Amino acid sequence: MTKIYHTKMADALPSKKRVAEEKARLEKAGIKYILSCWIDMLGLPKTKPIPFAEFEALCAGKGPQFAVHSVSFVPELGPNDSDQIPVPDLDSLVICPWDKTCVWVFSDLWWEDEPYNLCPRQTLKRAVQNADDAGYKAFCGIEPEFIAMRYEDGQPVKAIDDDPLPGEGLRPRRQAFGYDVEYSIDSMEFLKELIDIVNDLGWEMKDVVCEGAYSQFELDFTYTNILQMADRLVFLRVLLKEVAKKYGMFITFMPKPTIGDWRSGAHINFSMTSKTDNKNIFEGKDGKFSDVAYHAVGGLIKHGTSITAIACSTVNSYNGLVPIVGGFEGGVYTWAPTTMAYGDNNRSCMIRLPQNRFCIENRAADMCMNPYLSLAMTTASALDGIKNKIDPGKPLNLNLYTLTPEEMEASNIKSLPRNLLEAIESLNEDDFAREVLGDSMLLQFFSYKKDEWDRYHQAVTDWEVQEFLRLY
Repeated sequence: MTKIYHTKMADALPSKKRVAEEKARLEKAGIKYILSCWIDMLGLPKTKPIPFAEFEALCAGKGPQFAVHSVSFVPELGPNDSDQIPVPDLDSLVICPWDKTCVWVFSDLWWEDEPYNLCPRQTLKRAVQNADDAGYKAFCGIEPEFIAMRYEDGQPVKAIDDDPLPGEGLRPRRQAFGYDVEYSIDSMEFLKELIDIVNDLGWEMKDVVCEGAYSQFELDFTYTNILQMADRLVFLRVLLKEVAKKYGMFITFMPKPTIGDWRSGAHINFSMTSKTDNKNIFEGKDGKFSDVAYHAVGGLIKHGTSITAIACSTVNSYNGLVPIVGGFEGGVYTWAPTTMAYGDNNRSCMIRLPQNRFCIENRAADMCMNPYLSLAMTTASALDGIKNKIDPGKPLNLNLYTLTPEEMEASNIKSLPRNLLEAIESLNEDDFAREVLGDSMLLQFFSYKKDEWDRYHQAVTDWEVQEFLRLY
């Protein structure tokens, strides 16, 4: 494998031959503008659009520079400090489907000739390099879920929902949107364009799912190497919003936008291959998972709280990580994980070993995550489990929602964090996470999320007013 993580900027610059080849290809495609995008603390892309004439300068590290510390919740540097320099990763070039005069490229940030310690993409590349040095390649598939909405009388409502509002007519008691043919047909104008775009990008779309909540969808496309999958998720979040605008809609990745709805998740399906033969090391004999796979599971469970703090990164995330919701439309159980346990195809666990593929599925993740940080922790945790042969115990193949506290204690099952504060406080005390993310990254992530929790905890919600204003 070509070295992926460099410590000097000169070594990270693309070769002049590669730059010339890509320039000729993009000129032929009619490209006029470049979106060179770096990733902020929340996993969101930032850019300065530049004309294509600046492509060679960009690839030489002489393109636009950024005062990242002035806009991205990372106040470690001040106005007197050097700016950050983006270096494009030409393997990530993609012509924008919504505007074919623009090309998108992911860039890594550098500061004073070193990898910028608050660049999430550099964090993941470091984790990938560590896995490569140990003899492994990491792969990933992500199951993105989202809700399409529109505005009606200035208020956000579900875009694909023909049922009357509560009090204005009869609604079905149990939600009919999941897998429903009629709703799938009603959504096809939007979905057909998405399917075509994803296939044109070479992502190999398998299917689209009308999920449990009205106007909720899941896209199923093939897995790839872990850095490329992080890039794809970020690009997809932008792509979905751009396509939705054409149909008078907008997309929300908020995990739990309404009470009684299904949560929008982003399950991480993780696997590894050996560098020597490129075989999936999680596949054992006789169609069973290998011992190595179980050791990786052990690592993921050991570091499960820290992974969850990053993969479920908002206060709203934890509204979805509950077993039962009162008045839940569609059934009794949420199918969301609440315990740091694993099972064979058991969807009530955090970790599932699927029956149809040799990967480890982490169900405690949602679309608000920074995928670079989440996948860096995932890769490092699995590698820790493999190196130290961590025993995850026996799989739990029962409905974990029905266990009593005493039964959980007897089975040595730990609960997932109950809220963002619990998660980030544990993350902040985790030396392993500090090693993976780096001191500065961990400090700034914790500081930003602690501020989010404090502001949330000080807010007075409609529920509180309805519950307490006239009760006491």
